[in-house]
Amino acid sequence: MYLVEMKQVEKTYNLGNVKVSALVDINLQVRPNCFTVISGPSGSGKTTLLNMIGCIDHADQGEVLVAGENVRAMSDDALSEFRAKHLGFIFQNFNLLPMLNAYENIEYPLLLNKVPAARRQQKVNTLLEMVGLSDRAQNRPNQLSGGQRQRVAIARALAAEPKIVLADEPTANLDSHTGAAIIALMRKMQNELKVSFVFSSHDPQVHAEADDTVFIRDGRITKISRQGEGERVLDLMRAVQ
Repeated sequence: MYLVEMKQVEKTYNLGNVKVSALVDINLQVRPNCFTVISGPSGSGKTTLLNMIGCIDHADQGEVLVAGENVRAMSDDALSEFRAKHLGFIFQNFNLLPMLNAYENIEYPLLLNKVPAARRQQKVNTLLEMVGLSDRAQNRPNQLSGGQRQRVAIARALAAEPKIVLADEPTANLDSHTGAAIIALMRKMQNELKVSFVFSSHDPQVHAEADDTVFIRDGRITKISRQGEGERVLDLMRAVQ
């Protein structure tokens, strides 16, 4: 079973009097327990595609199944609940709450999901240990380095035990050494927790770790490369019909 299935998905934005096609005839399957990278130039549609998987944006046409659920049929309230239970998010700017310390930032999604206090404490302490920040639990974001903040963000994304973690350029604001350490940490967490990661990224270090790479240009998927299967070039003539 695929974690994400998209069939003939279309998305258009209205910019004044101009219609811009952000996604065109998207057909995609995301495999479970994999690193999947969405790659493409700026303006190619990769962030829109990531937002579609994350149930942040709505498709105009087509079918979108996430974790086996038809998310296009859900109300806004149902989508909010679905995201809280099944999806985790990592951002290039970390998006940590500045008034909360590391422990409290990781605990926050568990509070939203009404997890009992004892379970929250156990979960947060385990995640802090897994990301190597047990000694930084009481530090606020402005007392942490960029790499440490991203480690907190990774732990927070995993707190609710999601099926999928989505990361938008997670290493963009980190130096190459710190970025490599963050990628290694995410791969470790993926293997240990059996969760799927889906990235949008320009970073060659992220691409090198990918199990599956989805290449997108002008809103169309042009190529999909799966580790062990080589490169599958899509029928571009079909894609433009």
